[in-house]
Amino acid sequence: MATAEQETVRVSRVGKRPVELPAGVQIDVKGGKLVAKGPKGSMERELPAVVDVKKEGNTLVLAPRSSGDTTAFAQYQGLTRALIKNIVEGVSKGYTRSLDLIGTGYKAEVKGQDLTLNLGLSHPVFFRLPDGIKAKVEVLDVGGTKKPRLHLESHDKELLGQTAARIRSFRPPEPYKGKGVRYVDEKVREKAGKAGGKGGKK
Repeated sequence: MATAEQETVRVSRVGKRPVELPAGVQIDVKGGKLVAKGPKGSMERELPAVVDVKKEGNTLVLAPRSSGDTTAFAQYQGLTRALIKNIVEGVSKGYTRSLDLIGTGYKAEVKGQDLTLNLGLSHPVFFRLPDGIKAKVEVLDVGGTKKPRLHLESHDKELLGQTAARIRSFRPPEPYKGKGVRYVDEKVREKAGKAGGKGGKK
């Protein structure tokens, strides 16, 4: 039976769900910091001052700290649980994001952490991939046309999203012919080009 103190604590429907720990993932919580280690890497994250994370068997459960503000705990519970779940999944399975390079002569080359992009500009684009990001290039044959596809992989979901967005920003897809760098399966609304004028001035 819940105590009077527990009954007064508002909880998030998502935040109250335990986070399952896959085999091979180690979690350590000390001094308000969560440290996760797994097959794909390791991550650290500072926890909100009002949130306590407890390990129960092979799960993590969020609870308010004894001296914390229960109202503030309710505000941070769902967000903190989502971040922890992303960390656990990242160090256990990892995340991937892929981008297509669409345009004549568009190419990508990866050497270690150095990425070189030819995107129809007057010069190649050189980009140093952040530590924790792995990349490889696949060349697809689409109707006889070679289309480079860049695959990114990382255990850090936030860093992966930022890196993919940075690469896309070098040549965002334009709305008339769709040339540029786009996420795989990204839908680009293409505009109709201006029709050639007829019956103009003579």
